[in-house]
Amino acid sequence: MNTFLEVRSAGPDDRLPLARMLELYQHELSDIWDQDLDTHGEYGYALDCFWARDSGGKTHHAFIVLAHGRYAGFALVDEAVKVHPQQRGRWMAQFFILKKYRQRGIGARTAAAVFAALPGRWEVGQMMANEAAQAFWRQVIGAHGSVSYVEHRLTEGAWQGVVQCFDNSPALSAADA
Repeated sequence: MNTFLEVRSAGPDDRLPLARMLELYQHELSDIWDQDLDTHGEYGYALDCFWARDSGGKTHHAFIVLAHGRYAGFALVDEAVKVHPQQRGRWMAQFFILKKYRQRGIGARTAAAVFAALPGRWEVGQMMANEAAQAFWRQVIGAHGSVSYVEHRLTEGAWQGVVQCFDNSPALSAADA
């Protein structure tokens, strides 16, 4: 199926749809992500930092995914890298494609668009139990041009899981080509 896809920075009008998609995302992961609903019946997610230009010295980016002009997913990126916290880099904080739009290549094209929009050092992590996400990211990052990645397993600290690390800086990509 030929799907018209748009991946763009989220604007103020996207805030409510993004918050609602985050609820769907968190519900979908509720069997492996230990969290509970609050008194409003929501998981909740702190989105304010994604609308601030700079928050606490870390830059945050919210991307919206549209398929045929309808909301299809999102990507949230910050600089809270886990493997190499002493180095500046990008962290894929959250990534979600609605079920209706999966298995159509939209996730891979979204990831490629986000990586292209923010070249540099990246860390993309998945929870240990989320084997489907691990397979998705290995395939997507592995197919991302001339970029190669190193995978780490973090078993200690505040965040634990599998992390793919790579650098898609233009100078590195040109040198590798």
